[in-house]
Amino acid sequence: MKRIIFGLLFLLAWNSDLRAQAPFYQGKTIKLVVGSPAGSNYDQYGRLIAPYMGKHIAGNPDVIVQNMGGAGSVIAANHVYRLAAPDGLTLLSILPAIYFDQLVGRKEVQFDYTKFVWIGSTDRSNNLLIMRADTPYKSMHDVRGASQLPKCAATGTGSIAYYMPKLLEETIGAKFDVVLGYPGGPDMDLAVERGETQCRAFTLSAFFSRREPYLSWRKKGFVRVLIQTGLRRDPRLPDVPTLYELMGEYKTPESSRRLAKLVLASGDLGRPIIGPPGIPADRVKILRQAFTKALNDPGLLAQAEKQSVEIEPTGGEELEALAREVMAQPPEIIERMKKLLGK
Repeated sequence: MKRIIFGLLFLLAWNSDLRAQAPFYQGKTIKLVVGSPAGSNYDQYGRLIAPYMGKHIAGNPDVIVQNMGGAGSVIAANHVYRLAAPDGLTLLSILPAIYFDQLVGRKEVQFDYTKFVWIGSTDRSNNLLIMRADTPYKSMHDVRGASQLPKCAATGTGSIAYYMPKLLEETIGAKFDVVLGYPGGPDMDLAVERGETQCRAFTLSAFFSRREPYLSWRKKGFVRVLIQTGLRRDPRLPDVPTLYELMGEYKTPESSRRLAKLVLASGDLGRPIIGPPGIPADRVKILRQAFTKALNDPGLLAQAEKQSVEIEPTGGEELEALAREVMAQPPEIIERMKKLLGK
């Protein structure tokens, strides 16, 4: 009898040891919440990286994508921050500029930007503003002198589509009528095509991707690009002025230039993937390493090339430091942000 009891105890201890050695992620599923609708550029990036992240995590968990669009990804950020368990099984893809909403104290914000766990960013990209080619607005000079403001489609106040037109007003005096409430990129594209709006701001990488409607827009000359935000002109847009060039031309004051620097830092944050606060350090390390390996995987890179998706990764540590930096603003800059966002 003693031998039987000893044998049972040995088997229990052996099984327990095996369970302890099994990778945490084995047999589990990671949910990647994308704070933009299906078919958007952020959704495209999320679905590109999801299977490759699972491939590079011990235990090979499934990674599924769930879309939760609305309010420029603030809804998804609130949901994950408040409700997701900090176990490393829920991640989030956000529009990076939702830090604007926290800086100006919007009541809708239920998260602390600096307390998210930063995994990495798939791309960093400068922005542009496109205008329907059949409008009278052929340049930013035309917009500045317009008696009727062009309508630009936007989602929430933390989206490029909203803050770019507002920044142009603050820095170079070009005014727009920004129409809020569109769920995501595809809806804004349709609004431009239907003539509900005439303009839209978004990233260069999205505009030059091999996806519709941008392929057709470029081929048919349906839109023209009026401005870009890089320090230098993108080689693909050699005739389009940068915001910095126009700020020099219009003698933009230094305080407005500082505001532009804060706003455009969202481009350096790129397309971040984050997690809720409190994920154990060992799992954060696993997720960050898997993210880096995924973006260097030949299969992902081949797929990105096929889709004309640009990959310029940033590590989680760098994003974490940048998030702290953008949130540490003096009161006078926060007041300027409030004015910019109509707060």
